[in-house]
Amino acid sequence: MNTVKTQVAIIGAGPAGLLLSQILHLEGIESIVLETRSREAIEATIRAGVLEQGTVDLMNQLGVGERMQREGFVHTGTILRFDGRDRRIDFPELTGGKAVMVYAQHEVIKDLVAARLGAGADIRFEVKDVSVNDTDTASPKVRFRSKDDELHEITADFIAGCDGTQGVCRPSIPAGVLKGFERLYPFGWLGILCKAPPSSDELIYALHERGFALVSTRSPDIQRMYLQCEPTDKIENWSDDRIWAEFRARLATRDGWAPKEGEIFSKTVVGMRSFVTEPMQHGRLFLAGDAAHVVPPTGAKGLNLAAADVRVLSRAIVEFYRKGRTDLLDGYTATALRRIWKAQRFSWWMTSMLHRFPGADDFQHRVQIAELDYVTGSRAGSTALAENYVGLPFDQLEP
Repeated sequence: MNTVKTQVAIIGAGPAGLLLSQILHLEGIESIVLETRSREAIEATIRAGVLEQGTVDLMNQLGVGERMQREGFVHTGTILRFDGRDRRIDFPELTGGKAVMVYAQHEVIKDLVAARLGAGADIRFEVKDVSVNDTDTASPKVRFRSKDDELHEITADFIAGCDGTQGVCRPSIPAGVLKGFERLYPFGWLGILCKAPPSSDELIYALHERGFALVSTRSPDIQRMYLQCEPTDKIENWSDDRIWAEFRARLATRDGWAPKEGEIFSKTVVGMRSFVTEPMQHGRLFLAGDAAHVVPPTGAKGLNLAAADVRVLSRAIVEFYRKGRTDLLDGYTATALRRIWKAQRFSWWMTSMLHRFPGADDFQHRVQIAELDYVTGSRAGSTALAENYVGLPFDQLEP
């Protein structure tokens, strides 16, 4: 068995793991990143991305924001469409100049992988049989097999579990330690990519009697769009003609607006749920990102919460090595959960306000319209949405 020692073993080369590795590198702290998929696979997994102002700032601070600034789309507002009319939320005017960046998650991953490998990082792709051991000791270990089937063991000071919802880290925590909080939503999203110019300069969130719809963009000639559907719906039930008919119906306005249509080259159906595990740590193992929590995509918080987690965790690790402090490590869960539960609240609120729930009657639909009318017509209501959407201040991460 091949053995090696490092300061931090990071399991998972998604946004959480790669951001953590980059932060620690810039602080002079060694890490090894393990990933079960290939580099090509993680860079090709297409996922949308709306980056909060704080996440954009973090990418720039870490030296990985150049391409994002060049190719991403800065959005200074968003449109809420209901009752056939549009109301715009102006982010900078309501939040003191903040905005969001539309930049796909896999592009973030590409930038981080390139930066880490360019700096000589130890990222091991296509590993298998990963196991986490001795997390309640001062020398936790990770065992795995490389793609050539050799057995390896890493001894570290800390293990960061950034391996997502299906990873090994959360299940490796002893039974009875964790408590999960979950809400399953009775609908899913049908997402498409199509070859067409943008239908809007900003995201459109639409409430309609037939269900929710979302208009976004991927590039100057590719749109990303979503429709509310049944969570168990099948792609084969959705012909291109049916998809465009639904978008035209759900996005219709009193002045005759219609989406730009084009060839659909990608269709996916995703379920929606909220999930949080408490605590997010056990001994020297710390969970971050989707390994610890999941949000519905309505509030655009998934990647941003991962970035917030590793910001908290990296500070705690840095202070441990610089000053021997353990209080920030001990308080990691409590500090991270403050932001996580606020993001869960916001995501649940946006989802509830904009989706048609099974069994809902016309009364409920009128209440949703009234709520949207209040949110967009009240400065207080608009500010609350804008503040949460662009991201709450990072000083709220302090213990």
